[in-house]
Amino acid sequence: MSETIVKTKADLVIGHAAEAVTCVGERMEDIGVITNAWIAIKDDNIVGVGSEEEIKGQFEFNQSQLIDAKGKVVVPGFVDSHTHLVFYGTRVEEYAAKLTGKPEKIEKLSITTGPNRTVELTRNTSVEELLAQSKKRMMTMLEHGITTVESKSGYGLTTESELKILEVSRRLGEETPLDVINTFLGAHGFPENMTKSEYLDVIINEMIPKVAERKLAEFCDVWCDEGYFTAAESELILKTGLKYGMKPKIHADAYSYIGGSDLAAEMKMVSIDHLNYTPVEAMRKLAEAKVTGVLMPALDFAVSHKRPFDARQMLDLGMEIALATDLCPACYTESMQFVITLACRLYKFSVEEAIKAATVGGARALDLNDRGVIQVGKLADLQIWDVPTFKHVAYELGTNIVEAVIKSGKIVVSR
Repeated sequence: MSETIVKTKADLVIGHAAEAVTCVGERMEDIGVITNAWIAIKDDNIVGVGSEEEIKGQFEFNQSQLIDAKGKVVVPGFVDSHTHLVFYGTRVEEYAAKLTGKPEKIEKLSITTGPNRTVELTRNTSVEELLAQSKKRMMTMLEHGITTVESKSGYGLTTESELKILEVSRRLGEETPLDVINTFLGAHGFPENMTKSEYLDVIINEMIPKVAERKLAEFCDVWCDEGYFTAAESELILKTGLKYGMKPKIHADAYSYIGGSDLAAEMKMVSIDHLNYTPVEAMRKLAEAKVTGVLMPALDFAVSHKRPFDARQMLDLGMEIALATDLCPACYTESMQFVITLACRLYKFSVEEAIKAATVGGARALDLNDRGVIQVGKLADLQIWDVPTFKHVAYELGTNIVEAVIKSGKIVVSR
């Protein structure tokens, strides 16, 4: 008698994919492409990856549960590990005035400019208005393949406003399909009515305890740069955050090198973001400490940064790298595809390295090991691209190649 094969019931199966980019592999350029790929999903997770014969031999499913991805590409959902998602209004008038390089155009606006403009607008906006505008941005991000997003506070600079931003971020995670990871960034600047030492005291003795009490953030972040917080002040803030259960991240070396990257290596932080002025010696320390460097090509592009980061050197030194949108009023992009295009054309990423940095790299920068790859046992966060090969993501300029998005095993976008 032949042995009866008991098949597992699958909730969803993707079949006939021209390519499945698994992002499994030790090196940044190893992305584990499987051709004519089939993927089985049950509940929230991926339960099978392989050939048609393998998936049909192991899993039971009907035609209505099959997504035909013939001629298309399946990729892990993007993990956007650096955004300032929750803010109100824009700085479009200021941005447009700066394009010609004529300061007098900005002076004629007669409005507050820079981050203080966003702080002013965000503080004076209701929770519901802030939620509605931020939710609209998030849903566009989802349509472009982002399934997990980090959301930083930092446009409040008062205890009440910082808590409001983090509460809105939490609601976004509850009211949309995306996973939202909260980061407390009260140390994003200083309020105009306080000295730095007074504000530092508020961050440490008031903001961090209240954020922790309400369980509003997984991470604590600080901007370590000239004119912002010193390395010593950053260490004090981040160690206080650790005491209250928030893992450390840091904005560092964006406009100067004052020791932020060394501190990141010493504290073995989850991530260090920006890295425009990071010296080679510090890059080596970060590589050894396995601190993920989060790079944001769209920000350098948007502000026409005088010293773009040296991604190729970081990659060649073995640093773990993530790509992020840095969605904020100074860098208004909701598309990781655009970020990948910039990373490849302007920063010498290979297409393989850029995809991996935007998926598994982003997951590492958020200390997540359950997503960013197409692998059995991992979260079924996937996107289907309507292109014949993954290389189109860097080739097509300004288009959205996403046809469908699956979040935790459920189809949430279908175009």
